[in-house]
Amino acid sequence: MPREIRKVACYVVHDGHLLVFTHNGMPMTVTGVQVPAGSIEPGESPEEAAVRELFEETGRHGQVVRGVGIQRYDLRPARDEVAVRHYFRMRMTAADVAERWTAGESDPSHGESGTSWTCWWIPLTDAHVLAAGFGALLGPMLAGTTAQ
Repeated sequence: MPREIRKVACYVVHDGHLLVFTHNGMPMTVTGVQVPAGSIEPGESPEEAAVRELFEETGRHGQVVRGVGIQRYDLRPARDEVAVRHYFRMRMTAADVAERWTAGESDPSHGESGTSWTCWWIPLTDAHVLAAGFGALLGPMLAGTTAQ
């Protein structure tokens, strides 16, 4: 039985666009287009984790607008895990949807060497391109409902 890992996923929306990132130096077929996301630390609420992960993955501060729902995503066969993702609609002040910037981690949780990615904004109408099930709760998020 795969282990369950508590995670968050951030739907940062500004001016009809969604904040996403793609990994630099990695094929799109391996990493796809992603939203800021990550693990919930011990003693941390999902909301606190969302704010922290957004900053760690983009270098930008944001605020939780509301919870969108929880989704289970089975990562097998890549990893013997099920991610229990808490999704949040978020906002960033003074965002510019034309901007692209580089961010990254020097000590990724997978034990690999440093990783960098490019953060950018896609129109919400194009968000169907999200990888790894990250687009699963876009509909409820846009409709203002909560999915469980």
